[in-house]
Amino acid sequence: MFFDTHTHVNFSAFKSDANEVIKRALACDTWLINVGTQQDTSTAAVELASKYSEGVYAAIGLHPVHTWQQMLDEEESHFKSRQEEFNESEYTALLYSKAVVAVGECGLDYFRLPEDNKEKAIKKQKAVFIAQIAFARKNNLALIVHCRDAYEDLLQILKAEYAGMPAVIHSFTDTWETAKKFLDEGFYIALNGILTFDKTGRLAEVAQKTPLDRLLTETDAPYLTPPPYRGKRNEPSYVRYVVEKIAQVRGISLEEAAEKTFENAKRLFKV
Repeated sequence: MFFDTHTHVNFSAFKSDANEVIKRALACDTWLINVGTQQDTSTAAVELASKYSEGVYAAIGLHPVHTWQQMLDEEESHFKSRQEEFNESEYTALLYSKAVVAVGECGLDYFRLPEDNKEKAIKKQKAVFIAQIAFARKNNLALIVHCRDAYEDLLQILKAEYAGMPAVIHSFTDTWETAKKFLDEGFYIALNGILTFDKTGRLAEVAQKTPLDRLLTETDAPYLTPPPYRGKRNEPSYVRYVVEKIAQVRGISLEEAAEKTFENAKRLFKV
């Protein structure tokens, strides 16, 4: 069994075939968590998960890039973020579904900041992140944490506001030294397709040194597609290639890597 702990089949990239993609994943023994990035995608994640009795779950939350309106232009995405407030009552209303297993993705993103108001945007991101931490605590849910170019600030906030609580650092891309700081606080590290094409060797070191019982796998689909599908839309069933890379780096079997990371996800998200 495989577990894609962070995917976005709830996004418009899958609007014509979301259920087919999910069924394909389940047929490949792959469970998944569709992760929200604001109110509408969080709602879509819950609605999708509610169609399945097992193996499909949802996370609800507000991504840091949606705390400020700006144009985002990168290799795999080009869109204008819609500024949104974290409305606790609206997110609480989504908890009607037992398929909701986490709050997120939330966190800090200093890579994408408005040029004319960086300090104010950072202050807003921190406030919204802390509000979602409180929401996760209140509802006894794990936290799915987004971080880009902000690991030190993120760690400080988590240590102050979320010590001892369950969380995963999603799409980890920094060094082993940074990963260890989060592991020392009891958090999980999640790796995705970047591991399969990272030429720096940094993520291979993280995959090798992170305790196997604290490692999670994900795709972040439709983005970050691993070989052999590089350049095409990513999907949950491709998480297998991330697990294969972890197994290769650690010198263990695919079966062991899959089993351990699957059990880790079940434990963290209480499924």
